[in-house]
Amino acid sequence: MIVGLGIDVTQVSRFTQAAARDRLLERIFTAAERDSSMQRMAGRFAAKEALAKALGAPAGLVWTDVEVCKDETGKPYFACTGTVALRIAELGIGRLHLSITHDAGIAAAVVVCEA
Repeated sequence: MIVGLGIDVTQVSRFTQAAARDRLLERIFTAAERDSSMQRMAGRFAAKEALAKALGAPAGLVWTDVEVCKDETGKPYFACTGTVALRIAELGIGRLHLSITHDAGIAAAVVVCEA
């Protein structure tokens, strides 16, 4: 049963400008996530935003309590700890599905939470 659905679209150039102005990258991404291009990081940001929406966007979620990873085939997935893991448990979520795409200067992500 689906218990949450989230989608987010991020303009890569706007994300890149925001990242240059302040400490955005350190606040939102784990050290392992900051090892990539701005296009990929914009996709990871969209994924985290989509997850927050799928979880009901509760106050108090810590951005670095979720890490966007990829398996050996390149499929993205979430590694969740702390506040994010707690919210997932509260909602009875057993599986998270994540899709990320990049095209024409846009990064987009969709998250489905399944009980």
